[in-house]
Amino acid sequence: MKILAFGKIAEIIGKPQLEVDDFPTTEILLGFLHQQFPALKNHKFSIAVNKKQVNGNAPIALGAEVALLPPFSGG
Repeated sequence: MKILAFGKIAEIIGKPQLEVDDFPTTEILLGFLHQQFPALKNHKFSIAVNKKQVNGNAPIALGAEVALLPPFSGG
């Protein structure tokens, strides 16, 4: 699974892109990310699966592209 990270989230992870094993749901993926990068627990971000923003515990298809999106600002 490819994970794209933007802004502050990419800074915490240390790179803008990760390749990891597939995870079946966003909740399980978040558990992995919080374990690997504990500083993420202190930052809010949204998750998009295959370019669609998801809320709550959403399924992730095999081979999906996941994006970690920091909060947006502006008008």
